[in-house]
Amino acid sequence: MAITETEPAAGLEKGRVFETDLPARLDRLPWGRFHTLLVFALGITWLLDGLEVTLAGSVSGALKDSPVLHLSNADIGLAGGAYISGAVLGALFFGWLTDRLGRRKLFFITLALYISATAATAFSFSVWSFMLFRFLTGMGIGGEYTAINSTIQEFTPARFRGWVDLTINGTFWIGAALGAGGSIIFLDPGWIGADLGWRLCFGIGAVLGLVILFMRLWLPESPRWLLIHGQEDEAKRIVENIENNLREQGHELTRPKGKPLSLHARDHTPIREIFETLFITYRQRAWVGMTLLTAQAFFYNAIFFTYALVLSEFYQVPSASVGWYVLPLALGNFCGPLLLGRLFDVIGRRVMISLTYAISAVLLTISGYLFEQGVLSVTQQAIAWMIIFFFASAAASSAYLTVAETFPLEIRALAIAVFYAFGTALGGIIGPTLFGELIDSHQRGPVFVGYLIGAALMLLAAAVQAIWGVASERKSLEEVARPLSQARD
Repeated sequence: MAITETEPAAGLEKGRVFETDLPARLDRLPWGRFHTLLVFALGITWLLDGLEVTLAGSVSGALKDSPVLHLSNADIGLAGGAYISGAVLGALFFGWLTDRLGRRKLFFITLALYISATAATAFSFSVWSFMLFRFLTGMGIGGEYTAINSTIQEFTPARFRGWVDLTINGTFWIGAALGAGGSIIFLDPGWIGADLGWRLCFGIGAVLGLVILFMRLWLPESPRWLLIHGQEDEAKRIVENIENNLREQGHELTRPKGKPLSLHARDHTPIREIFETLFITYRQRAWVGMTLLTAQAFFYNAIFFTYALVLSEFYQVPSASVGWYVLPLALGNFCGPLLLGRLFDVIGRRVMISLTYAISAVLLTISGYLFEQGVLSVTQQAIAWMIIFFFASAAASSAYLTVAETFPLEIRALAIAVFYAFGTALGGIIGPTLFGELIDSHQRGPVFVGYLIGAALMLLAAAVQAIWGVASERKSLEEVARPLSQARD
């Protein structure tokens, strides 16, 4: 790597310019043990989020019956809003820190916050304490999304990026299955019972978080982040270690394609440059990302934070049995990204993202109408949701993929944070609160109206993606979005 000197500029460290082929070397790598371990250690964040969201829904009946908390339907919706509010603020705050301090530091800090807050939730002693601990749990998860998404994107070879990202997001539903299974066991009167059981359910997340904390100890910092912060020697050492491990596993490594990048070293990116990049240079991409994330956030959070309420209110399903109906949904949601994810790399982002959003909207409208007419049994309703979310899960996962890969390296974590935060605030806070009120009407008609709103948002997102989406499949991150620190040709 050749290093030269140039005049210092805003945000640059000593004004150094250097050439590097490390991003190309990472992109041409075959899939190896390192990538698998990376996916397990970092991708489990989505599992934790799925666990938290499902627990909130599955134990809602127990929370309403709790002699300590005694939450109403509106309180359940408000608790969902508190969790999402925390995720929004956590994403923004920790996303900013992730780009400044590094990916590795932040995915330890955010996980520690999550573990502490979800453990505290198990010891909630009043409505306000429950709301506070749910808010802090959300902050930890929101921060995780920014640190983890950026790290995974920056390590994954370009030709695997779409499928890997969608599959990892799909593990949200393994967490959902764990939450559902835990609620079945812990809320069963023959085992533990609802009053103590809901507290033990939240303890599942804290235990899993501690295991994950140790799994992450071996993970290195992102070489791409190190490069733009002038630590090219450390970045080179990390990449060489990965390459050597792959050779020891019997892989033959090809030569990297393309010419080396010329980068300015910088210690931070000025706030003005961040906003100009997000909302002026890439305003079209910003509109696409915002629309995709808002639509899926409303679609998912509105339905899953109140799913147990629909089952108990309209199908008279006991709270201890709600978990059985979450399991098929979790299966459909996990299989969608797993089975469809490869097509996002082969057929392409624009077609597949638009298609999955549109299909989800149409199926939700049909299912919602049948629900409103009262023609579906509880089993048929569960099957309908499983089919809908087979496609919706792939759609939602692709929204995170879009915002993570279509903005420059220097602001990637913050870009994820901004669009996750605003999209989730618009769709995720309003959704659960609105649906809690609609269900409190005790009428199917108002709930159907809520489903129609979700379907309309998904159709809008499908149209926006079809018109303005970026075809980023099989391209390097630097090709999709030129680094801000790249020297001009």
